[in-house]
Amino acid sequence: MILSAPALAQAPAADAAAADAAAAEAEQGLGEIVVTATRSAQSIQKVPISMQALGAEKLQERQVKGLSDFAALLPSVSFEGIGPGRNTAFFRGIVPAGGAYASVGYYLDDMPITGTEVPDIHAYDLERVEALSGPQGTLYGAGSLAGTIRLITNKPKLDKFEFGYDVEANKYGKGDFGGQLESYINVPLAPTLAVRAMGYYRRDGGYIDNTPNNGTFNDGSSSTLTLGDNNPNTSYTLDNSDIAKDDYNTIREFGGRFQLLWQPTEGWDITPEITAQKQVARGYFGYDPRVGDLEVHDYDQTKNDDRWYQAALSIHGHIGDWDIVSATGYFKRRTRTLNDYTYYTVTYDGFGPGYESYLQFFDNCTGSGASQQCQMINPTQYYHADTHRNKFTQELRISTPKDWPFDVTVGGFYQRQKNELNTSYAIRGLDTITGYTATGGGDVAGGLIGVPAMYGIAYDEDGNPYFDTSDVINANGNPLGTMILGTQAVKGDAFYYVEQDQLYHDKAIFAEGHYNITPTLKLTGGIRYFWTDYKVRGFAGVAGSAAGVGCTTPLPDDERLTCVNTNPNAADGTGRYKEDGETHKVALDWQFQPDKMVYFNYSTGFRPGGFNRPLRIRSLGKIVNVAPFKSETLTNFEVGVKTTWNNIFRFNAAVYYEKWNNIQYGVVVSGAQGAGMTGNAGKAGVKGIEYDADLRLGKVTISTSGAFNDAKLKGDFCNFALNTETESIAQLSSCTLGEFVEGSSPPTPQVAAANGTRLPRQPRFKGTTSIRYDTDLGDYAAYIQGAALYQTGATQDLNVESNELLGNTKGFVSFDFSGGIKKDNWSVTLFLQNAFDKRGQLTRNTFCSIDFCANSSRTFTIKPQFFGIRFGQKF
Repeated sequence: MILSAPALAQAPAADAAAADAAAAEAEQGLGEIVVTATRSAQSIQKVPISMQALGAEKLQERQVKGLSDFAALLPSVSFEGIGPGRNTAFFRGIVPAGGAYASVGYYLDDMPITGTEVPDIHAYDLERVEALSGPQGTLYGAGSLAGTIRLITNKPKLDKFEFGYDVEANKYGKGDFGGQLESYINVPLAPTLAVRAMGYYRRDGGYIDNTPNNGTFNDGSSSTLTLGDNNPNTSYTLDNSDIAKDDYNTIREFGGRFQLLWQPTEGWDITPEITAQKQVARGYFGYDPRVGDLEVHDYDQTKNDDRWYQAALSIHGHIGDWDIVSATGYFKRRTRTLNDYTYYTVTYDGFGPGYESYLQFFDNCTGSGASQQCQMINPTQYYHADTHRNKFTQELRISTPKDWPFDVTVGGFYQRQKNELNTSYAIRGLDTITGYTATGGGDVAGGLIGVPAMYGIAYDEDGNPYFDTSDVINANGNPLGTMILGTQAVKGDAFYYVEQDQLYHDKAIFAEGHYNITPTLKLTGGIRYFWTDYKVRGFAGVAGSAAGVGCTTPLPDDERLTCVNTNPNAADGTGRYKEDGETHKVALDWQFQPDKMVYFNYSTGFRPGGFNRPLRIRSLGKIVNVAPFKSETLTNFEVGVKTTWNNIFRFNAAVYYEKWNNIQYGVVVSGAQGAGMTGNAGKAGVKGIEYDADLRLGKVTISTSGAFNDAKLKGDFCNFALNTETESIAQLSSCTLGEFVEGSSPPTPQVAAANGTRLPRQPRFKGTTSIRYDTDLGDYAAYIQGAALYQTGATQDLNVESNELLGNTKGFVSFDFSGGIKKDNWSVTLFLQNAFDKRGQLTRNTFCSIDFCANSSRTFTIKPQFFGIRFGQKF
């Protein structure tokens, strides 16, 4: 738990007496924070699970704006990603690298926004952020295998008018200026009716420089591509000077929330609300140390346009003594993404001769027939995607009367989610080219580049290309021509295209109850039965993949799903997966003193398995089957204490062991042209300790929290490979350390990760400590605060060979400082984050398969030095 120090914001003048009383109480001791983690409101000190809560004041004083900011303050939480709206959170080292479902639940009030790469919800007018560690499957379902994060908004108030605003100006140390304007209002419209609204605008200046490459790559070598042959007449030099720009990773976003509270009769609350946000983030938020500090070489635009809204209806009431809650939600999100993908082209170029057809494309021609001569176009790839997500959720909970000797909450849950993916790995102008060089055409003796070919090209026994005069591919072509007429575009300008409709259904019934064995000893039990099914239909692949299922390319631009290769074994081409099961928990807590508790918690979590589409193997020239991946489970054993001492010192801690089975892991199989699948990597165990403490000594408040996680693989992780006899891809039935898969190219180790390998992305230790001093300066209330964030290094991939290519991140310590004054209804805050401008490394990512793109990886860090001033008023 992380509790805020005394409030920064001054209460309205009319409530001055109440504010003085609250301040006096706060000065005497620690405040209390109430949470709803167990679907009922209670003190965090009474909840028998390990959790943390960031109150509204803590969020403000630590300058929390979104996921990456509050994740930094939660020691058990790590995350990976490449920028706002493209990050995924993890708990306690449970870091899946594949699968269809997320491992962490992400909630806005009672509504799930669960998924990978969740939206970066703006943190304003929030009551608190709750982080629940460990499996939460009983109450929160399939998306909460390892933990749950809940953002709880302030609700409308019937008894008073409120209005406030905050204005901030800020700057990244050596980067650009930014700022934001935020405001909220609460208006009682009638004794039983009130509305609350929030709105904001934010602009973040950038701090990453896209510098001119000046004819070289990040390692200093020439940026001239040989284009898949040994012909000196075919080359292309990469030059990014047209888009080079300092501080190119800016953020612009705006959004708001509207809520209405209606009490039609005593004991009933009806609360509809809608939250909407648009965020446009440009550039990568990681840098390439080989280029320079906070510098990159990008050759195309990078942009993520993320817009979403969530409509929710909460009904809370009573029928007799029974408590009833209905939560209905609809979430709609659209992301339009551009990415520089030049380094994938560089990878193809590095494969050497025989890759001309991937790199040499022609347009702007003169002449005709055998005399036609065409010019080469820029062969570099870029990525563009248009993704739609729609989710409907309904949950109903009923709780027993409070005068019963035990209490039970039973409920039902239904969720339907449809995703529409339209993803292009593209080359600008590929859809309008005249032709491309045939494989071997760059090195064939006497070959004419950019001239229509009459004959196909074959290879002799020594591997040398020659014109095969028996293979006439164009009677009007030139006998020495090497250009095949037509385009390799699959759809639009895509060289590789993914077009899918995904449909998820999740249904569950659940119950959780409590029984007081004695006045101080309480037993908690819960169970959840679930049914989940998943369908996917669409296309993924290159032009050859489309031809393999009888489709003509390019596919029509104005229609979707005209070519389907998801599951050739099904009559309708649809891939399907369904599963049912249960998850459960048992907890026992002993409140041996009114302010001290010890507890034991046993809980389980699950993440459904899924369907793997068949993959095209280039060497076979055909599609092969891939087995589905299994569901994974997590079992948590946890012992903890929650204590308060004289209301000035609070100490909470938990020791836990987690067993993780059937780890879902994404694999790029050798020979599959960079396409991936998800498999099960085996078992792992996590031993850990979490703690948090707060000490209030007069005007000084010291808060600290931390987590130690020792997460390791249990048993060897055998790799996945092509079985040429069965023409299928599956995990090796046995594997030997140091041996390679027979016939794999590039060579694939039989053992991807050996027993005892550390799980990736999670530092062994992560913590934060803050010291705050509050005082009075005449008529002004003032404070100063210093805080430290610290964590150890982390591995970056479960596959040992891949991790060696990426390298581990390093541990770091960074310091934040802030101070402010307030009087009457206004406050001013000055802040300085990462004061000494440290490059605290969080993760490393690549543009394509680690085996090929490790040398162009990006390192993602905490924000560089960041400072600003904030002014606010509350009425």
